[in-house]
Amino acid sequence: MRIYKCNNMLLTRISKQKKYLLTALLPLLSLTANASSEASIQDSETFIQVLLGITTVISFLVLIAVVIVYKVVHLLLIKEEEKVALAEGREAPVRLSFWDRFNQSMTDAVPIENEAEILLDHDYDGIKELDNHLPPWWKYLFYATIVFAAVYLALYQVFDVMPNQEQEYQAELKIAEQQKLLAAMSIDENSVEFSDDPEVLASGAAIYAANCAACHRDDGGGGVGPNLTDDYWIHGGTIGDIFKTIKYGVPQKGMISWQKKLTPSKISDVSSYIKSIRGTNPENAKEPQGVEVKE
Repeated sequence: MRIYKCNNMLLTRISKQKKYLLTALLPLLSLTANASSEASIQDSETFIQVLLGITTVISFLVLIAVVIVYKVVHLLLIKEEEKVALAEGREAPVRLSFWDRFNQSMTDAVPIENEAEILLDHDYDGIKELDNHLPPWWKYLFYATIVFAAVYLALYQVFDVMPNQEQEYQAELKIAEQQKLLAAMSIDENSVEFSDDPEVLASGAAIYAANCAACHRDDGGGGVGPNLTDDYWIHGGTIGDIFKTIKYGVPQKGMISWQKKLTPSKISDVSSYIKSIRGTNPENAKEPQGVEVKE
């Protein structure tokens, strides 16, 4: 009867604790739902990592709660059995904890006092051997690796459910190309930076020869357009000013806007090239125009 009452009291407390736990988790679940809707738009990978982290924390807390409840129930039962045994004048039975039973089942260890039962007949200079089995936990782990290998082989190599390493590599390359394209498209007069990379300058030189040389000469010395190799600039001589001039053009002086014909990355390349030919002093260059801009 006492055990029954104790269990009822314990179940009542656990029920209350469940209500408190659910009440505490409601804001967390709401936050998770909001994060889900936002992360699915912005960054699904980050959301999955956050969700896994939250799930791990919740699982850990639930596990702790289960262990605490089990310990409390186990202690209550032991105390009640001791009281009953004391009242009946007998010894209380030895009740092993779950961990003790689990540890015994996982190790399959034979008590020291019973080792004589598994002693082999082999005798090597007084050294004898026990016929111990492999620990069950080791065998279970070994079996688990076999199952994991079979599942892994089926998922990645047989049914192509999951991408293999080469497929992951190709997918990462595509993502990198997309990110590179987005970064190139996001360049403007405020974020552009000068680059002296040979590939960038070669690209800028080709763009210049195809689109700019007709007005500014092949060597940048100036023709219809101003000289691009001296220290004088009409619309500013910084890399950002050059980018802006090419991007929007100077319609009142006949220079068209190139933003519809050249991508931001190409405008950046040709801007770096124009900066690189400054001070080259070509022959018969056009006279200076504008304001002197010193480096």
